[in-house]
Amino acid sequence: MTNKRWHFRFISIFSILSIVLLAGCGKDASSPANGAASTTTPTAQSAQAASDSKPKEKEKVTVNIGVQGKTGVLVFAREKGYFEKAFAAVGADVAWSEFASGPPHFEALAAGRLDFGSTGGTPVISGQVGGVDFKAIGVTSDGKKGNMIVIPKNSPIQDIKDLKGKKVAVAKGSSAYNFLYMAIDKAGLKGDDVKVIQLQPDEARPALDSGAIDAWSIWDPYATTAVYQTGAKILVSGEDLNINAPIFLIARTDFTKQHPDLTVLFLKTYEEARRYYVEHQDEIADELVKSQKLDKPIIVDVLKNSVPILSSITPEFAKAHQEQADFLYSVKAINKKLDTSQVLDSQYVDQALKELGPQK
Repeated sequence: MTNKRWHFRFISIFSILSIVLLAGCGKDASSPANGAASTTTPTAQSAQAASDSKPKEKEKVTVNIGVQGKTGVLVFAREKGYFEKAFAAVGADVAWSEFASGPPHFEALAAGRLDFGSTGGTPVISGQVGGVDFKAIGVTSDGKKGNMIVIPKNSPIQDIKDLKGKKVAVAKGSSAYNFLYMAIDKAGLKGDDVKVIQLQPDEARPALDSGAIDAWSIWDPYATTAVYQTGAKILVSGEDLNINAPIFLIARTDFTKQHPDLTVLFLKTYEEARRYYVEHQDEIADELVKSQKLDKPIIVDVLKNSVPILSSITPEFAKAHQEQADFLYSVKAINKKLDTSQVLDSQYVDQALKELGPQK
């Protein structure tokens, strides 16, 4: 679609400010030319030499991990201390940051405040457009069931085409943002046929409940929660439209270069938590009911709709991601054509899965 009325701008990404600390030291160890005795005694010289040769203690590394939502592997792993235990074994600390959606992850990456996180493909595209120095280091879902368009209980809307002229909320730059435009494109609508209201999930839900908006493009668990709690309906999902939209684990490039071993450890730990998460769904559901204060049927449906994986970025996933970027460029949602392969890096996940071996 090339309609010139399509003009969308993605979230601006702050430039990365690098601070390089330089330290230098020097000393003159020459003896007096006239053969006079040195003012430094042999004992002092030995002590100084021993001090100089003593290995300097490494600065302790803090691994900064981002998390969003109320369910998922990273949420579960944080609750159970998976990463704290794994990194403590190699002398590193863990710090967590919570985000409402994908785009803020990249602001934190750009500022050096985040090392790892998980987002949909659209924020990854936005981050690349913004010049953030990061890598997508693994795939956690094909994304088909991840995004949905939700409408209120008594809405007269029955088809995507009925969204024409309607107010639809979405978090700009999120995976649901791209999904919304791909959905209306498939329905033959133009970008400005829909009145897009930019709202984060915690703002959009009250707007949906009050009737201030006509529809909401969102991901789980928000969609399923709205269905159970208010009788809202799912108008369409990514699975309905067969939209393959991979979700990625992302990493700050400098961190992966400086700590490749910790990058592999992060992925191994994620996979260990994921395997437990998938194999113990009843237990996970019960724990989420307690921690998130949600009814069990909601949690059970959310878990069914989102079976997490950890995969290398296969040619199929890479192709789907490139197609998303091409679509956004075609509708002028991004201002340059991307080669998305430049930010895809499977070397660490391949190593992690190799070291762990197949799931038993």
